[in-house]
Amino acid sequence: MKKTILKTVTILGVSLGLLVTAQAQTITGAGASFPYPIYAKWVSQYEKETGNQVNYQSIGSGGGQQQIIAKTIDFGASDDPMNAQSLHEHQLFQFPAIIGGTVPVVNIPNVAAGQLRLSGTVLADIFLGKIKKWNDPAITQLNPNFNLPNQDIIVIYRSDGSGTTFGWTNYLSKVSPEWKEKVGTGKSVKWPTGQGGKGNEGIAAYVAKIKYAISYVEYAYAKQNNLTWVSLKNRANKFVQPSKQSFASAATNTKWNEVEGMGVILTDEAGDNSWPITAASFILVPKKTEKPAATKGVLDFFDWAFSKGKNFASELDYVPLPDEVVSQIKAKWQSEIKDVNGKAVR
Repeated sequence: MKKTILKTVTILGVSLGLLVTAQAQTITGAGASFPYPIYAKWVSQYEKETGNQVNYQSIGSGGGQQQIIAKTIDFGASDDPMNAQSLHEHQLFQFPAIIGGTVPVVNIPNVAAGQLRLSGTVLADIFLGKIKKWNDPAITQLNPNFNLPNQDIIVIYRSDGSGTTFGWTNYLSKVSPEWKEKVGTGKSVKWPTGQGGKGNEGIAAYVAKIKYAISYVEYAYAKQNNLTWVSLKNRANKFVQPSKQSFASAATNTKWNEVEGMGVILTDEAGDNSWPITAASFILVPKKTEKPAATKGVLDFFDWAFSKGKNFASELDYVPLPDEVVSQIKAKWQSEIKDVNGKAVR
């Protein structure tokens, strides 16, 4: 009788141990709104398949960088890649997660998505406040078949620290010497004109409501909110439409390993079909982690995303990373991300 009871207790103890092991994990992240549509899709599917949860807050790249530095989250996300000095200073590891595109969006009656043509220099002059009307000669020369309205252009910009803004201002700095001198590149800049909105979500809502507005959002937000995006003249002097194909074209010759932290900037890239404001979005995790289980959970999630999330990315017009780049990232995970005792996390 006693032996039977002992066996029952032992089996119960083993069962409880397995139950604890199988408990779902929850990891936290915050940052860029640029990749939020695909991250949200990945998170939902990942939980269905594994039971593990990822709580991700779309607060802007600046917030994501600040919170991972403060160690209040398990991973940060930023479209403005951290430079080598900052990565070393804060002992962070950075890797790209996805590629997408920022698009100018407008609200002009009777103008459909992709119909209006603009160039980088015209965009810069609009956001500098030099071009004030939609029927300005600089715009009508690019659009001779349109009867553009004699209406004031309402400029809307990101008011929060934003990686989308970093990519946008980086592009304008490359195509406009005046923009580079007067405003420059950054997650947050002193805007010469316009009014602010918070997040890609907020910008999309503003443009949808305000006639004659112009702003910039990640392409998935433009599509999901039925916004009118613009066709842009690229470095090859070709007018191109935003698409996963034109984003992929801009990233074709990327040398990820030649930049520390793989922080490649993809604006104004060469190629007849390249979208001029393409960007990678990056993930930040501690290099020497005090929470190895959580950090491993982050890497497990993105490992799943790289292997099983490609179709979801394509459906939302993002570009998955090439397999060879994913292999490089995984090798770096093993060699560079350690716990406080120097043991590889994954």
